[in-house]
Amino acid sequence: MPKIDMANAPESRGSRYPQAYAAPCEARAWRRLGDAAGLKQFGVNLLTLEPGVWSSQRHWHALEDEFAYVLSGEVVLIDDAGEHQLRAGDCAGFPAGDRNGHHFVNRSAQDAVLLVVGSRIDADHGEYSDVDMKFLPGRYAGGAGFVRKDGTPY
Repeated sequence: MPKIDMANAPESRGSRYPQAYAAPCEARAWRRLGDAAGLKQFGVNLLTLEPGVWSSQRHWHALEDEFAYVLSGEVVLIDDAGEHQLRAGDCAGFPAGDRNGHHFVNRSAQDAVLLVVGSRIDADHGEYSDVDMKFLPGRYAGGAGFVRKDGTPY
């Protein structure tokens, strides 16, 4: 297996959310390690959350599994059951179809780094638990977008 050159792995920053929901996630950054390795069936991302930054709006996936492992720092996992402190070595998983909206928030004074792994299913769709937004299928084909829960566009 070829070694991934971390310095040259594709990096993304910010949020693709509509402006009304983007601010808490604007300073997030992730290295797309799965893309760097040419993986097609699942994504692997090295996610860095600066202090105060959210991983996403609280959401769930209809068709994709998600898994997150905290490599360094600490985050608060917020889901339908409440708040859960996660530190380096802790992990969490979210099965496809489970409507347990979740996200990670860095409330500490240090950066937090998580390894996040998830399915890549183009037909996947889901909703955001705390805001009037859902995501549509097609994001791996470049056609996905965000709409209100009643289907009207932003």
